[in-house]
Amino acid sequence: MIELRELTSDDWPLFRELRLAALAEAPYAFGSTLAAWQGEGDREERWRSRLEIPGALDLVALVDGEPAAMATGVPEGGHVELISMWVGPKARGRGVGARLIAEIEEWAARQGFATLRLAVMPHNPHAIALYERSGFTDTGEPGDLLPDGVSRELVLAKPLSP
Repeated sequence: MIELRELTSDDWPLFRELRLAALAEAPYAFGSTLAAWQGEGDREERWRSRLEIPGALDLVALVDGEPAAMATGVPEGGHVELISMWVGPKARGRGVGARLIAEIEEWAARQGFATLRLAVMPHNPHAIALYERSGFTDTGEPGDLLPDGVSRELVLAKPLSP
């Protein structure tokens, strides 16, 4: 059973658990690093602040009662940006990612936004396939420059129904 739960800043320990697991398990998928969120970066106020982005929706997916995935929708000008998307290995292939995306889409549309956008690493074919199955297409816009100094993130977008 898949259950989606909205997080508040008081849920920072749960978000911390999932975010650190994501950065450890799939470092290739994120612009941030595990090292940046550990040590000096591992502070309660930082975790709370991340969950207090104005207007954002932070979700966790519980699979059979266990935290298994996360995603965030953040208003950015005239669209919503999908960030921090991760599905743990045990939950992959069960529709969890699609459920998170659909929930963020519905929320963004209810807020009056017309577009959902995201940036994905170009060498993450499983994530790209999930996004394409969910209706995202490549915008052709250059994404952020990657550490290799040559490659860029792919920027994908999906129009939302009002």
